[in-house]
Amino acid sequence: MDNTTTERETLKSPPRERRTGLVAVNTGDGKGKTTAAFGTVLRAVGYGWRTLVVQFIKGTWQYGEMVGLEYLPGVRLERMGAGFYKIMGDKLPDEVHRQAAADALTLARREMLSGEWDLIVLDEVNVAMQTGLLPVADVLDLIDARPPWLHLILTGRGAPQEIIDRADLVTEMREIKHPYQRGILAQKGFDY
Repeated sequence: MDNTTTERETLKSPPRERRTGLVAVNTGDGKGKTTAAFGTVLRAVGYGWRTLVVQFIKGTWQYGEMVGLEYLPGVRLERMGAGFYKIMGDKLPDEVHRQAAADALTLARREMLSGEWDLIVLDEVNVAMQTGLLPVADVLDLIDARPPWLHLILTGRGAPQEIIDRADLVTEMREIKHPYQRGILAQKGFDY
């Protein structure tokens, strides 16, 4: 396929009524949980799917995916978090983070029930649950309310066991080696 053409073909996907929506979880201490979810977003674009990404933690941070997603047709990014929680110089009160996470979940539920989306990524929602910003029960309720054809991906370290048990697909990223251990800091274009 020629990337310079203005009209691009998309592959055909089964109609929604013949689709079995899955709940996937990308968790673990290794790098690549969000990146793997965005790989699925890229694949979904190839089939003409509408995709929503709701970010629960990263908030105001600037990173390459944020810009890159704008180039993908049918993809919407909602940056809802108040920033990193209790790391990287965070000085915001817990309630600000808790409210941002609750607002993100409310938006995700509303959009999920709108019927507009084929795939929704809840980026760093596992961290929001692990740190107590969101009750696990609220996320389980969202999963239960999901239309049967909608695919849902939950990312972030520390996925609660209840979420793992409810998911159809769980992948754990395990860190074996990281350049930070040699003093190499995160790099634009590769890490963020």
